[in-house]
Amino acid sequence: MVLASFNPFPFLGQDTPSWATWMLENKIYACMMAFFLCNAVETQLISTGAFEIHLNDMPVWSKLEAGRIPQPGELFQIIENHMNMKIGGGGGADRIGDYHDEL
Repeated sequence: MVLASFNPFPFLGQDTPSWATWMLENKIYACMMAFFLCNAVETQLISTGAFEIHLNDMPVWSKLEAGRIPQPGELFQIIENHMNMKIGGGGGADRIGDYHDEL
């Protein structure tokens, strides 16, 4: 929103806060500040060990058990495997397109 100079506050029927005006006037500083602030929050969350992923109330990944955070490709593969198990239901169909009715 900052880079596009889009101010959502008039659409919400509110006055633009001073911090938002500053961000719209100082785009480079605002983007750098947002980048560093988000990295600081991410670092804090990762360092606490509080990283759990659940899919349909079933645990998919635990940093406490694995001792690390999954790589994106690894995480997508784990989620796909869980989705395939859910769809297959143990009846032999392991992918969405692999299910066929028997006559």
